[in-house]
Amino acid sequence: MPPNVFLEALMLVCGTIGFLGSLRFIRRFLEIRNERRVPIALEGLQERLERIESTVEATALEVERMSEANRFIAKLIADRGAGTNLPSRPERVITPH
Repeated sequence: MPPNVFLEALMLVCGTIGFLGSLRFIRRFLEIRNERRVPIALEGLQERLERIESTVEATALEVERMSEANRFIAKLIADRGAGTNLPSRPERVITPH
């Protein structure tokens, strides 16, 4: 085998190994960087979910209070109307024409 072909084949093999090694290094570097970001995002998300949960609970409590007040007012109006007697309809009067 001529020396030029041997050197070219050797360079091709070494270049391929070096290229694949650098790709593996870059992939691992990106995986590690991504793993470090995830817990930070989850901590912020957990805090945000807790705030949303407390807001929803407060809103539900206020809605319940408003519905209780509405029922109480409706009951008062119903009791108030039951005590009064509505005037009866006047009797029909036949008028001459």
